[in-house]
Amino acid sequence: MLDTDLLLRETFVAQVEYHATLSSTNDRAKQCAAEGTASLPLLIVADEQTSGRGRGSNRWWTGKGSLACSLLLDFDDPASDRRRSALVALAAAAAITETVSPLLPSHTVGLHWPNDVFAEGRKLAGVLVEGLRDRRLVVGIGLNVNNSLREAPPTVEKTATTLFELTGIAHDRTKVLVAILERLAGALREMISRPEQIAARANAVCLQHGQTLTIQTGRRRVCGRCRGIAADGALLLDTPEGREKLYSGVVLR
Repeated sequence: MLDTDLLLRETFVAQVEYHATLSSTNDRAKQCAAEGTASLPLLIVADEQTSGRGRGSNRWWTGKGSLACSLLLDFDDPASDRRRSALVALAAAAAITETVSPLLPSHTVGLHWPNDVFAEGRKLAGVLVEGLRDRRLVVGIGLNVNNSLREAPPTVEKTATTLFELTGIAHDRTKVLVAILERLAGALREMISRPEQIAARANAVCLQHGQTLTIQTGRRRVCGRCRGIAADGALLLDTPEGREKLYSGVVLR
């Protein structure tokens, strides 16, 4: 179980709601937003999700020992909704990367645009940002910490990894989450005055530089060589038709 008192003392959250089992932390955060009674920022944490969600129709498997949480934020940023969500997702993914990298000094760790963290070519964490109609945001984070992939669905077992499997030791999930939230809090403050710094941090740890990527964005499929992340959070792709800036999409390969 996570130490909720420590999370309240050492992070910027105003309220923590803990669940042993929950269908989805993002769905619970949206429910709390609709009820309008929670103190913000609100952190929802669960030891297990039965219907965890990723982007689009993707599901997020939460095994015993993993970290699943969602933040409900009242974040008044003048940027457009599209740009704001993209930058917040990058800020969260960069915060995760910067937190786990010191724990994995002999492994290649970095960000995969738009919202994933990979270690040694396998997915370690994911971020799901959902904007609400009142411009509040839900920021969902899933990080494989001490869970065993032997319990995961076959498709997850083949593509994912965990901190425990990479290091052979169990990690304090509360301390890991505190470190992530500290970095994310700083990034959110920076977004108001220097949003380009968020993209620069994400670009510095992006593992896709120079790779040929195929992105599904809406009904379009765009293929090109990745040239990094632009100052506004867009992915830069050099295609046969010229340079494209993509703010959202699914990386097919």
